[in-house]
Amino acid sequence: MKKLITAIGLMSGTSCDGIDASIIKSDGESAFNLVGDCFFAYEEKIRIRIRKLKEKIDNVLDLETNRNEIYDLEREITFLHFKAINLLLEKLKINKSIIDLVGLHGHTIFHSFNDKKTKQLGNGKALSELTGLDVIYDFRKNDLKNGGQGAPLVPIFHKLLKKKLELDVPVVFINIGGISNLTYLDKNDDMISFDSGPGNFLIDRMLQLKSKDKIQFDKNGKIAFNGRVDRNILNSYLNDSYYGSLPPKSLDVNYFNLSAARGLSVENSITTLSELTVRTIVNSLNFFSKKPKQIILCGGGRKNKYIYEGIKKISNISTHNIDKYKINGDFIESQAFAYLAIRSFKKKPITFTKTTGVSKPMTGGRFIKFK
Repeated sequence: MKKLITAIGLMSGTSCDGIDASIIKSDGESAFNLVGDCFFAYEEKIRIRIRKLKEKIDNVLDLETNRNEIYDLEREITFLHFKAINLLLEKLKINKSIIDLVGLHGHTIFHSFNDKKTKQLGNGKALSELTGLDVIYDFRKNDLKNGGQGAPLVPIFHKLLKKKLELDVPVVFINIGGISNLTYLDKNDDMISFDSGPGNFLIDRMLQLKSKDKIQFDKNGKIAFNGRVDRNILNSYLNDSYYGSLPPKSLDVNYFNLSAARGLSVENSITTLSELTVRTIVNSLNFFSKKPKQIILCGGGRKNKYIYEGIKKISNISTHNIDKYKINGDFIESQAFAYLAIRSFKKKPITFTKTTGVSKPMTGGRFIKFK
């Protein structure tokens, strides 16, 4: 039996609510054991700082213009990832000495395939020094350098879950984070993946703006159920050329604009934007040659009942949250980055031609050896 590597995976998502942290044991192939998960919450001032910085960065030049602020916030975010690791180890009563590796995704503040540029807040070298552990980070750059979109990165982990859960194929995993992305797996173990469109980001941002930051997200889709869809505004969003373009393709949350829906009431704006998430996900299923037998939902958006029920009804496909399989859907991406770190350490591919459009299966990530 191959030696299992024990790795921590860290993910800070677009909701800016905190850091998901997981420990797994894996050989980077089919062996996979979950040790445990933990959530480290950001204080409100950090959430606001990340959000405000992200709003300043629309293009590559903005990265240079705001470099001092980026540097300062990155230092703080890196330290918070160190605290998240300590909290994880403490919660699971695990000694740091058994950890072989840390996979650090960081917090994305800019991602553009066209510019071949991606920036995540999180300094792997500094985290290695703080923790005394080997760290792998900057997972997207090598893929971008070799013709790929740099996203999505989680499909290879979805493939592992499909095997572990013995799911009927074809199956599609849908991760509803700030952006929604799909991973389609068939009987030949082919992976097709791409960003379908918005997930929670537009809904959350509209609610934060309308409530003057008093409400962060639409819990269970309750607000969406109380409004009505503005068909004209929905159609204006759906007419965007992105949705018709063929995969592989990827998005940054800054691609989207809230202005079209700003004039609507709170309820109607949230319903319209929630419907946009549902429609763009379901429409994306048309890119696959064979209809999936089932849909597995992951990410924070799976808890939004309006989105969940909309996908199930319009797709007319058996739809379940991954939690049905006794897997906590909040931690799929942090577990994935632990798994990707192990694959990267073993020089195995983490991106593929049909997931990112990269020229050939490609490894990625920068390895920092603790001195």
